[in-house]
Amino acid sequence: MKSDDVVEMEPVERGHRSLLRELKDIDARRPDFPGEHLIVFGLGALLMVAGLKGRTFFKRTVLTAAGTALMGRAASGTGGIAKLARVVKKLG
Repeated sequence: MKSDDVVEMEPVERGHRSLLRELKDIDARRPDFPGEHLIVFGLGALLMVAGLKGRTFFKRTVLTAAGTALMGRAASGTGGIAKLARVVKKLG
């Protein structure tokens, strides 16, 4: 290997944030709308049921994974579990 083949790379500045981090911050700052977590949870449950009925392994895997991700999002989203716990505490 000749020294001419070495490519110098510029260092990445630590001040730049990733696109994923930016999207998470935007999502955390936005207000919730009533029933958002329930809708997402229900959609996730429907996708999981559709995944159980899928005919091909690929379809079952994709639908079940998407449903699981949505149900997890509903539970952990902007105040998901904490908000649900407060409501249950008030009811009980």
